[in-house]
Amino acid sequence: MTALSPRTVEKGPVPNSLTTGQLPRFAELYIFGASAVVSGVLLMLIGFDVIGWLVLSAVVYLVLLGILSSLVENRRKAVDRLVRGLVTVAFLLAIIPLVSTLFTVVSKGIGALSFQFITQTGGSAFNPDTLEVTNTPGALQAIVGTLIITGIATLISVPIGLFTSIYLVEYGRPGQWLSRTVTFLVDVMTGIPSIVAGLFAFSLFTIILGPKAFSGFSASVALSVLMIPTVVRACEEMLRLVPHDLREASYALGVSKFATIVRIVLPTAIAGIVTGIMLAIARVIGETAPIFMAASFTDNFNSNPFEGPMQTLPVMAYTGFAFPGTDITASNNSAWGAALLLVILVVILNLIARVIAKVFAPKGSR
Repeated sequence: MTALSPRTVEKGPVPNSLTTGQLPRFAELYIFGASAVVSGVLLMLIGFDVIGWLVLSAVVYLVLLGILSSLVENRRKAVDRLVRGLVTVAFLLAIIPLVSTLFTVVSKGIGALSFQFITQTGGSAFNPDTLEVTNTPGALQAIVGTLIITGIATLISVPIGLFTSIYLVEYGRPGQWLSRTVTFLVDVMTGIPSIVAGLFAFSLFTIILGPKAFSGFSASVALSVLMIPTVVRACEEMLRLVPHDLREASYALGVSKFATIVRIVLPTAIAGIVTGIMLAIARVIGETAPIFMAASFTDNFNSNPFEGPMQTLPVMAYTGFAFPGTDITASNNSAWGAALLLVILVVILNLIARVIAKVFAPKGSR
């Protein structure tokens, strides 16, 4: 017997991706780089602008990508690449304002941050001998005011919003007039301008307290008006995601509806509920108009939310630019520092929310 020789495969030239109906692997990256260069050269002739360069680069990139893909590949792949490129460009254009805002706040506010700035009360002192006004940078009164006002608003909004969502999901029947009314009012409250909430709180406490209406509690009521609809919607969506099989299994064991909600439904949805609450806090913690209307502003330290004006970080940032005083540079630096502290505070709250959601999430979803 003669041994069979292994089948030999003739080696030919390596096929080129351009001749096989396919763009090279990094073609999209090369096209994007070429689009950026071409757009930069064109704008150099008429006047360079960063925003215009980014927009023109995106347009040129999409046009070149569609043309080259249609010439080399088939129509289906060209449409796929064009849509994917459009989504990518839209994403990049969407994050540009966020990145730009964070970069501006960090770059201009980092210089104002210090241990003294965080731990001491800011203010100004007038020297009658030299007729000079000395500004003392400090944000302690604004940090404390922000935490107190937002904390009280959370204590007001979370129970109301959570109980309302429980009623809509667990007790309200579809088409019931009360459920429709509550849903309609929540939708209306979602679109209320923040300054209207501030005017409402100020008017309410002016009727009750008269000239002493400015207080941190008044500002908390204004923020709760803005916060409640967000809490209701977030909690309602999370409760609706709980499978009905869990409820039916609990009812089959003879557990009451109230116990089922407390022991089955809420623990299952707790991660999403906490996330929704933190989103609601982030929605109101940066509000300026309602706090300015209801609590006014002050450089003095005030930890009593029921008496006297209170300062918050967003109001401090606003007044630092709107009413700079004699030392404009120092006032602007303090405003940027307050803005950076507000961003840091929001990041910390979101991290805490993620930890809480992970700890209290059902075991199967961790």
